Amino acid sequence: MATVQKPAGSLDFDEKKRKKMESNRESARKSREKKKKQMDDLTNEVSALHEEKNDLIKKVILYTERFMNSESANNALRAQAAEYTSRIKSLKKTLQLHYARQGSGYAPEVTTHKSSDAAVTTLLFDGANYFGG
Repeated sequence: MATVQKPAGSLDFDEKKRKKMESNRESARKSREKKKKQMDDLTNEVSALHEEKNDLIKKVILYTERFMNSESANNALRAQAAEYTSRIKSLKKTLQLHYARQGSGYAPEVTTHKSSDAAVTTLLFDGANYFGG
């Protein structure tokens, strides 16, 4: 069989075509690799964001529980302060009645004032501070 020879210009064209196809394949391979890397990076970022979101949700739950516990403790302390204020008023009246009945000629001066949401009672006997806070 006789081989058919192509003209020299045709060889150059075929070689250029082959090189162009190789170049296109390499470009397509690089493009696929780049796209896969971008997809992997985005997948990793999504995973990291999900973890961060879950951590933030846990923190919100924790801080909400702490707030609720603090609120409950504050309410209990406010109720206790109100009870103590009521007791102090009652004791003040009792003391004033006691000294008035004794007829000692003087009754202690009992003053109650608020200091940072706490009732403070002071008893003054003849101008001297015997009790107080």
